[in-house]
Amino acid sequence: MLKRSCIFFLGVIGLSCSNAPKATDALEAALASKDTIIRLVLDHPDTYEVQIRYTQIDRYADSIRFTDFDFQVDSDRYFYPASTVKFPAAVATLEKLNTLDTLNRKTRFYVEGDSVETNFEQAILEVFAVSDNNANNRMIEFLGFDELNERMRAKGVAPIRISHRLSTSDADDVTTKPLILYKNDSSTVLSHPIISGPPQPLQFKGITKGKGFYANDSLYQEPFDFRLKNYYPIAAQHALLKRIVFPEEFSEDERFHLSEEQHEFLLKAMATLPYEAGYDREAYFDSYGKFFIYGDTEAPIPEYVNIYNKVGYAYGTLTDCAYIKDSQNQVEFLLTGTILVNADEIFNDDHYEYDQIGIPFLAQLGREIYEYELKRKP
Repeated sequence: MLKRSCIFFLGVIGLSCSNAPKATDALEAALASKDTIIRLVLDHPDTYEVQIRYTQIDRYADSIRFTDFDFQVDSDRYFYPASTVKFPAAVATLEKLNTLDTLNRKTRFYVEGDSVETNFEQAILEVFAVSDNNANNRMIEFLGFDELNERMRAKGVAPIRISHRLSTSDADDVTTKPLILYKNDSSTVLSHPIISGPPQPLQFKGITKGKGFYANDSLYQEPFDFRLKNYYPIAAQHALLKRIVFPEEFSEDERFHLSEEQHEFLLKAMATLPYEAGYDREAYFDSYGKFFIYGDTEAPIPEYVNIYNKVGYAYGTLTDCAYIKDSQNQVEFLLTGTILVNADEIFNDDHYEYDQIGIPFLAQLGREIYEYELKRKP
């Protein structure tokens, strides 16, 4: 179940996987922890559908080495990605804006039939700061599903299939609503609807889950079917994170076409805490969208720790995809993990063990890796 691979991105000649220093399997050590919550989950990893990818980062002058460690990572075993799909939507939105002379991220707009006026910058900040569903759906209206997926796949972020909006009655509509875009303070232009192809049913292990689900206040005694849902596995999430945090380590055709200003804005948005985006710090505590290390506490996150990430939680599944950087102790690593917590195996009943098991597990996993990195000599 545990796998390790060396991936090198070099600015100098002379290093190879064969002569590189041997890495200790920190993920194996973390998962061997005697911590109660780690043991509870890892004694039944299949029940909790755990998948984890951890990347060590080593710097050698002008080169970087990534060493990946996997636990049960399997793109053919389905888990529901929930709000993690907002990360590719934000990246694709910025990239598309970069191709349009008349628009930029500060362009004001509203969706036809919606009274909320916003701009692309605000929408991106909202999906990272508080995981706002409406902000994500507005970006979908700008992109359409086919373009969003194609932009990801073209850069090697695959497999992926985003096919629906989030928490809205028209989630599955393949035709986008027009945007009313402000050219200036008084002049607007109407965008054309975008029609995407209908999603094809997914065929993966675990694509149906549980023994029942609620729909329209009725309980159906059959597995919940995810075949037409979004699909964004660990491999794709981790691939996007690497390309955004370390774009210079990828070939030109694997990089997203973002300006330096766009890239800096995106990274800042990913690390933004809710209060920094104007939200009440008591209602939206620092770890509101940061599961690793701090997810099980409402205490402030230290200023020297930055977490560039996107979380998701729905249908009993919790996922976090993060680049964690401690500037004070010179620690940095990438970590993506998912867990399913649904003891009664009934979906849509709002009885999930998020606070009891899911978030504590991801928080402790992050701490185990962080403590290992503190002691490691990169």
